[in-house]
Amino acid sequence: MKKRKSRSGQLVCQHLENISSSALEEYQKIIRDFVRGRHGVYALYKKSKLYYVGLASNLRSRLKHHLRDKHRGFWDRFSVYLTIEDKHLKELETLAMRIASPKGNKQKGKFLKSEDLKRKFRKEIIKFNKIKLDELFSEKIRKIDKVIKVKTKKGRQSTLASYVKKGFVIRAYYKGKRHIARVRKDGSINFKHKIFISPSLAGALIVKHRYAVNGWFFWEFQRSPGEWIKLNELRK
Repeated sequence: MKKRKSRSGQLVCQHLENISSSALEEYQKIIRDFVRGRHGVYALYKKSKLYYVGLASNLRSRLKHHLRDKHRGFWDRFSVYLTIEDKHLKELETLAMRIASPKGNKQKGKFLKSEDLKRKFRKEIIKFNKIKLDELFSEKIRKIDKVIKVKTKKGRQSTLASYVKKGFVIRAYYKGKRHIARVRKDGSINFKHKIFISPSLAGALIVKHRYAVNGWFFWEFQRSPGEWIKLNELRK
């Protein structure tokens, strides 16, 4: 006994592709029997190049009409796609027009409720590029450095002091969020308007636990453009 295939999610139930337009006149009875009372999407072609996309509840009548209307002479072959139901038919036609942009369709068509993400995409690109510029030139952090003048306590030298010749940017990722800080010339770390004498203490501010972070492996610095490595590499 053959297992019956599930039709769940099916939209197109029958199709007839790449048929000569002359068949609409010569074999109209056969075509009428195939598409009578059926709805679906059809496509018109000129020498295998898509010319027009449309939908219809009476496909045979619509195709015959195109043999005599303004599209006459612009197409010589057609395809039809018969659908099970018509609730997504308009959306399907719009999708086909927006992807293929057929020459015969003057309008792209509009989706019923779809959100255009172009504006959001543009904003995210601007935001992303701004972060990259901050990493490359450290402009934000340099401004904070000029405003904040905090000295480390006497006798407590920064653990980074012996590895630093000039200031540089470090970063860390925690729970999917990126954090940027700056190591100053004296080895102290400027992060969130506070000065820390070790990378572990700066990292503890992020994870909110004083002894939960090994800063040498928590933070990264940029050894060369695009190459970020663990801060621990400075000690090697």
